[in-house]
Amino acid sequence: MILVVRLTPKAREDAVTGIELLFDGAPVLRARVRAIPERGRANAALARLIADWLGVPASSVNVAQGSKSRLKQVSVEGDPDRLTSLIATRLAELASSS
Repeated sequence: MILVVRLTPKAREDAVTGIELLFDGAPVLRARVRAIPERGRANAALARLIADWLGVPASSVNVAQGSKSRLKQVSVEGDPDRLTSLIATRLAELASSS
């Protein structure tokens, strides 16, 4: 499964913060990491964050595209139905906590 993520590096905390609509109306997952965007640190932090957020092994998550951009495509290996359900659950938890 590919997740499109808008990443903000150098944030106060590592967190997935919700969904954002791009200028063309496409939805993306919004995430923040404390790591700086040097030598792949922010990308590695994003991969760890997504793995923790979904409760999947870190080895199953990697930044597939956009390594030098704020807009990234993150690949998550696993059953697509299970991952879709997990993402929906996590997003519902975010919405109910705000």
